[in-house]
Amino acid sequence: MKLNFNYDGNIACRAILQEQLEKLEINYQLLDLGQIEIVDAISEESLNALQDVLKKYGIQIINNPKAQLIQKIKDAIIEIVYDKDKFPDVTISQYLADKLNFRYGYITNVFSEYTHTSIENFIIIQKIERAKKLIIEEKLTLTEISYELNYSSVAYLSTQFKKVTGLTPSLFKRIVGKRRKLSNKE
Repeated sequence: MKLNFNYDGNIACRAILQEQLEKLEINYQLLDLGQIEIVDAISEESLNALQDVLKKYGIQIINNPKAQLIQKIKDAIIEIVYDKDKFPDVTISQYLADKLNFRYGYITNVFSEYTHTSIENFIIIQKIERAKKLIIEEKLTLTEISYELNYSSVAYLSTQFKKVTGLTPSLFKRIVGKRRKLSNKE
């Protein structure tokens, strides 16, 4: 029997962190996405144990300040893409500069230096990944998806979708439908 499921990576990550921190009896407070505050001092041994257990889930503690900034940039972008209510009234560049307290020029330079891609490209990739998930869920039309992802039109969404995936959203939708039919027959 095959089971299909959907999950929110942010919720899953927070649940794993909470579970593991409580197992290790570490007093903590959850902050923004990708951040926790350790309330009491912890031993090096406890910190190492936490790092080891989180590694099993693909979660790692970031110690490098630039790597921390890059993660904060990614988290802010993902938050915007996955929560339409969080989409800023200002430009994304201004939003990131205000949220992270750095000039946007510095933010883009650090991001591209370490990730070898631009923030704009990262945003497009995240939006297309979200579009793919929404298409697979089959709850929204392409027009609704383009609106949800703050595209000016379905045509613009389709153009970016094809550039990233090599497929049009309609073709992607048909492929998903055919795969579903095949897996339901098995």
